Amino acid sequence: MINIQNLIDDAKCYETVRAIRWPDGVKCPHCGSADISKRGRDEQQKDRQRYECSACQRQFDDLSQTIFEGHHQPLRVWVLCLYFMGLNLSNQQIAAELDLNKDDVQAMTTQLREGVVVKKRQSS
Repeated sequence: MINIQNLIDDAKCYETVRAIRWPDGVKCPHCGSADISKRGRDEQQKDRQRYECSACQRQFDDLSQTIFEGHHQPLRVWVLCLYFMGLNLSNQQIAAELDLNKDDVQAMTTQLREGVVVKKRQSS
């Protein structure tokens, strides 16, 4: 059997997050400045770019202040979870596909759904 996680590229996931999040270039999530410097990569997730804002001096990365921030699952697992949610798979089916504990998948799908609701409210 093919492990679907091996078919998803971490670099492409981060590239996609950056393109959606900052279509006009990286901006500081704290002050909105576009005067940003790259500050290397995350030690655990090599495709996760770190930045520093020249205006407010705060550091952030690709996932700062997103629903993906602060979680132990790799970004590709979150992307696959979203994909499976879109296919209307149950949490149990998603857990089996991703080889995760069903309680972890429950927490992930809840957080993803809440994030979508918040984003829709902000857009309205």
